[in-house]
Amino acid sequence: MSFVFREPAPRGAGNVLRVVAMGLATGLLAGMLALSSAAPCHAQSEGTRASSARKKPPESGDRRARATEARHTDGKKAARASRKKDDTKATARRASDRVTARQAGRATTQAGVAGLVTAGAIATANGAPAPGMMRASATLARQAPPAEARLLEVYRHIGRGEGREALDKAQSLVQDVPHFQLAQLVYGDLLLAQTRKLPAMGQAPADLAARAPARLDQLKQEAERRLAALRERPPVGTIPAQFIELPSTTRHAIAVDASRSRLYLFENGPRGLQLVADHYASIGKLGSDKSVEGDQRTPLGVYFITSRLEARQLTDFYGVGALTLNYPNEYDRRLGRTGSGIWLHGVPAESYARSPQSTDGCVVLANPELQSIIERVQPRNTPVVIARNLQWVPPAVKEPERRSLNNLLEGWRTARASGDVNRLMSFYSSQFSTGSKDIGQWRQAIERDIGQARGRELQLKDVSILGWKDKSDVLVVTFGEVAEGQRTGAVKRQYWGKEGGLWKIFYEGVIG
Repeated sequence: MSFVFREPAPRGAGNVLRVVAMGLATGLLAGMLALSSAAPCHAQSEGTRASSARKKPPESGDRRARATEARHTDGKKAARASRKKDDTKATARRASDRVTARQAGRATTQAGVAGLVTAGAIATANGAPAPGMMRASATLARQAPPAEARLLEVYRHIGRGEGREALDKAQSLVQDVPHFQLAQLVYGDLLLAQTRKLPAMGQAPADLAARAPARLDQLKQEAERRLAALRERPPVGTIPAQFIELPSTTRHAIAVDASRSRLYLFENGPRGLQLVADHYASIGKLGSDKSVEGDQRTPLGVYFITSRLEARQLTDFYGVGALTLNYPNEYDRRLGRTGSGIWLHGVPAESYARSPQSTDGCVVLANPELQSIIERVQPRNTPVVIARNLQWVPPAVKEPERRSLNNLLEGWRTARASGDVNRLMSFYSSQFSTGSKDIGQWRQAIERDIGQARGRELQLKDVSILGWKDKSDVLVVTFGEVAEGQRTGAVKRQYWGKEGGLWKIFYEGVIG
């Protein structure tokens, strides 16, 4: 395999990945257009290719005409000569078709191959097989869903200069997941690399670029986000800063980094939160920070999965199902944010993924990835943090804050259990509202509750504390409230905000 470079080869693993992104940016359109073209290396699934292979080229004339012609010749010899002539023409046409297909294949793959395939050549030309790229790829392959993990395996072979192995892996991937456009592109690039020298980087055929420039930009962004997930891994042993405390009854937690188009799934066990998977995800067409209904933005904040919707309850647009979120939450309402119907959902059956910013506000994943999440998480108990940029911290860093907030909550509990209404009300904001009660009406409700409790001890169980920093600091606290002598009680959720440097409750309600 030979390569041609017209620019100096950049050095280092980071540069190698940037080269990959540059090449994909120019070649993604070729892969997308090839899905509807006749080039067999891109456009057709295994079944379609097999069907096409069975179709014979058209013959000149029909059988009756050829039979009549044969009868007017000198017997069997003339008939055989006629058939031989027709066969020769058919063979020539098939050869011409193959040449045309190869030319189409080269045209559709030429744009992207320079960046993707030359990544391996650059690495080896610099005397190193891009070790940073290899380590990141191997790490993510263990965590990523099957299709993406397999694509990353192709990247790894490319980085090592193992073109044959990369081609075999890519071929298998596109046969299994024919609608994965990036995989189709990589496969076409690798086919081209077997037959010719590579052109200079960044030269997309003008006719292809002119046919769908907007789609080219979208696919470029998808390539960049997927490659960033390979390059920018969360530090080992860290969690998003929003997760302050989760009880053992909360088995999973989800965090979405909108800027990276990435969803992270955590499992909560004896050792705390552990990252078990991460997936490419699409968000709103106009980005994040939703504020009004119909603004085509994805909300930012702390939310909870409220229900699970099966595929049979939905149209094909939502794929294998959906997980609904409690947007707008009480903090959103306090800020006057509007809208509804924010879900995590899949894609139509004929698709594999959507571009990074392509939804009306929902978070959208590939169907296999969403299905794996649906099978794991529990509605009501699973928090979903959506941030513009996730901040990753070691759990030990959050320990002082966790202890301080538990002491704060214990102070609220003892004030309520003691029946000291004035002391209890000191924990509430003057701007407190449940939507139906203001602070004055809430005080009256508390006095009634304390009277009915008759001095019984109050215990809190399964405490969850999630933090959020936006226009102000916010805490979302969820717990079960069990009175002495009872086995169960109400599940409550409180929203706390900072006022004059002190935490105050601005909303409280029963959620279960």
